[in-house]
Amino acid sequence: MLEIGTKAPAFSLPDQNGDMHTLEEYRGKKVILYFYPKDNTPGCTKQACGFGDLYPQFAEKGAVVLGVSKDSVASHKKFEEKYGLPFTLLSDPELTCIQAYDVWKEKNMYGKKTMGVVRTTYLIDEEGTIVKAFGKVKAADNPAQMLAEL
Repeated sequence: MLEIGTKAPAFSLPDQNGDMHTLEEYRGKKVILYFYPKDNTPGCTKQACGFGDLYPQFAEKGAVVLGVSKDSVASHKKFEEKYGLPFTLLSDPELTCIQAYDVWKEKNMYGKKTMGVVRTTYLIDEEGTIVKAFGKVKAADNPAQMLAEL
């Protein structure tokens, strides 16, 4: 996990509509950047829907929510439409952003070791500095936890 107080790594990734997003374009806003393993899985769906439900409060506090996984743009589009998600999902199949934020780790699933995204959420301030970092977050609790951090 990246250290609090460090500059958040820059990224340029496509969203669920294929439009490119960079961290720089969110300068002046707080950014909740959350990394999750996979679209349409139970934990990831709970987390995304939680951020969706609380999205008006995040917006009120001047924050944007960006979800990142290695799923494709098409997968993100289906996920967004299925659950009516009001925020941006970024596609990182090459793992450039995922690795830059140090969330690609060895995981142990039922005794089998695999590489994957460890559910992690960063709060980045208006200047692009990481001010909070939460690793191995609980999917259902993370949205309310992040709202409280603002």
